[in-house]
Amino acid sequence: MRKNLIATALLGAIWGAPLYAEPLNSETLYSQTRATAPAPLLAQLDQSGFQGWLAPLMSKVNQLPEIQAQQAKIRQAQLLVEAADRPVYNPELGVSYQNASEDTYTLEVSQTLDWGDKRGVATRVAQLEAEILLADNRLARSRLYGELLMALVEQAQQAKLLAFQGRLLESAKQQLAIAKQQLEAGALSRAEMQLMQLDLASKAADHANAEQASLAADASVLSRFGELELPFAEFIGALSVDTSQEVGPELPALAGAYQQVMMAKLASQQVAADTSADPSISLSAEREGEENKLGLGLSIPIQIRNDYREAKAAAGTQVAIAEQDYLARERSLTQAAKLFHLSLPRLQQRYREWRELVLTSGAGVQDALSQQWRAGDISTGDYLQGQRQLASSYLAGLSLESALYRSWLDWMGQSGQLENYLQRQLGREGV
Repeated sequence: MRKNLIATALLGAIWGAPLYAEPLNSETLYSQTRATAPAPLLAQLDQSGFQGWLAPLMSKVNQLPEIQAQQAKIRQAQLLVEAADRPVYNPELGVSYQNASEDTYTLEVSQTLDWGDKRGVATRVAQLEAEILLADNRLARSRLYGELLMALVEQAQQAKLLAFQGRLLESAKQQLAIAKQQLEAGALSRAEMQLMQLDLASKAADHANAEQASLAADASVLSRFGELELPFAEFIGALSVDTSQEVGPELPALAGAYQQVMMAKLASQQVAADTSADPSISLSAEREGEENKLGLGLSIPIQIRNDYREAKAAAGTQVAIAEQDYLARERSLTQAAKLFHLSLPRLQQRYREWRELVLTSGAGVQDALSQQWRAGDISTGDYLQGQRQLASSYLAGLSLESALYRSWLDWMGQSGQLENYLQRQLGREGV
């Protein structure tokens, strides 16, 4: 009977009511909690999403120096593409004069022909490099968004834990005051009184540890954003698994590696173009004394001493290296995807079970454990054991939440899908 009372009271207490308080209805409980501390875990479940806070947060993220640097690199890549699509050779103008019995004046214009298509290959290389940079930029931004959101999640989680430990500490203080009265009245032994004092010391230590963890989470957010108060709300209800996204060249995390393979294949063409023997043609006009002369010339480099065979062979082997690098990254991401699709649904199922157990068993019995102890129906040892079960039950929920967030953000960030996902959420919000 005592164990049933304890378990029922513990589940009810997770709603956030102080253990020493009189019974409260849900409206009073939530209004008090909102006024004094972050809302309890269950009070936020129906409000999880991106509405209202994602747009201003992304606006702040886009102003970060690392994001601005990425944007500058993109503009630089676009300029390099335009620069590569320019003629390789400019015409040359030559003027000469000879002082002799008959003075000679010569004017010559020569133009080297891009016979090996250096311009075309350079343009394709620059375009591919720009695409690689864009793919790497998308991946870096997704990873950055994952780190930033995880920092905000950790800040929110630690704030909830700190508020919970604070409620437990205040409860322990008031219960100790009651225990002193019972000791004076002879209803409580000195040994039980010492247990209550030890429990208060333990609660104070837990609260101090929670304070340190909360400060560390605040410091992480402050170091990234330069401020603590940021637009953010929990979005655990929006976590989903997209099973349609396969691990392949279309995945943002693999797009850059796949384009590196294309770049390696293009490298052999680039070596051939760079080492090609481009001819030059010239047109000259000469006046020698009273006689005018017109000349036409053609010069062709002869690749006798160096035919660049080794450079071309080295470019060919780079294709195999790039392909193996791509396959290694693909294998690593495939394994990470399998782990993600295996772990997230299981974590979500455990989280749903935890919620259902709390919701179905906790209504209306917020302070039953405290009342039973005051009435003498349970011993001080059972009461303190119940307190520990209460903390353990709440911490299990927080741990599941953190694991869900971390699993989802790690995969979405590392696979490069997070920024596109957030942009789609912004689009839905704007509809």
